Amino acid sequence: MNKKILIPAIILVLLLLGGIGYLYKSLDDQKKVNQDMQELAELDKKEMQNEYEQFARQYSEMKTQISNDSIVAQLTQEQLRTQQLLQELKQVKASDAREITRLKKELATCRAVIRSYVLEIDSLNRLNQNLTAENTRVRGQYEEATRQIEGLNQEKSSLSQKVAIAAQLDAVGINMTMNDKKGKATKKIDKAKNLQVNFSIARNPTASNGVKTVYVRIQTPNGQTLSNGGTFSYENRSLEYSMKKQVEYGGNETPVSMFWNISEFLGEGSYKVSIFCDGHLIGSRSFNLN
Repeated sequence: MNKKILIPAIILVLLLLGGIGYLYKSLDDQKKVNQDMQELAELDKKEMQNEYEQFARQYSEMKTQISNDSIVAQLTQEQLRTQQLLQELKQVKASDAREITRLKKELATCRAVIRSYVLEIDSLNRLNQNLTAENTRVRGQYEEATRQIEGLNQEKSSLSQKVAIAAQLDAVGINMTMNDKKGKATKKIDKAKNLQVNFSIARNPTASNGVKTVYVRIQTPNGQTLSNGGTFSYENRSLEYSMKKQVEYGGNETPVSMFWNISEFLGEGSYKVSIFCDGHLIGSRSFNLN
């Protein structure tokens, strides 16, 4: 055969063989990538399944920790919903990205709901522990607190698929100072002309925005309230307040300052500052005035 024909033919054959080899290697690499992605998807699905199963068990445990029938019914409803989502996850293929994404979003919702119930049950348990520790000397206070807890339980039992704890505002950095007639801070109670209460409403993107009416209640060492004659509703009863203010709240941390003009002699001792908003006690702190 003529060398001019043979050599190009050999080169062409070698190029074809090289191309076939490269194509085979590319297909093999792609197959391994697809296999790895499938294994990761299966692992992700298994982790989601384990978390759903853990949530279902947690609901069973929480129902044994509380005697409120209404909350137990809510826990049972959420447990059944979690079990239903678990069955859907078991039936879906790991490669079904759309369904896996939906069930991941549902899982995040379940995680937030169970966290809210954990906080709620822990709060109720701590309140009950405090009540059982009351001394017989303050039996009247104990009975009043019991009625408050019962009212709180009734209010909480009426909630449907809403996490009240997450939306409740919090007052942070509560501070009270005495100011003299020049408006400067003083530590001497006999020179004080007004009491200044400073705090911030903490950032809470889940809370409703708008104008909030904030009430501040200052109680003297003997339990009396420094009042201007005004009252507000709290847990089905009226309480006296010392100061109130309209605050524009947009979900971010909002500083608030309020002043109480001293028109009577204030004795030394521990003064309690309580802050209320949206029908909730959002913060309290005690201060010693000398």
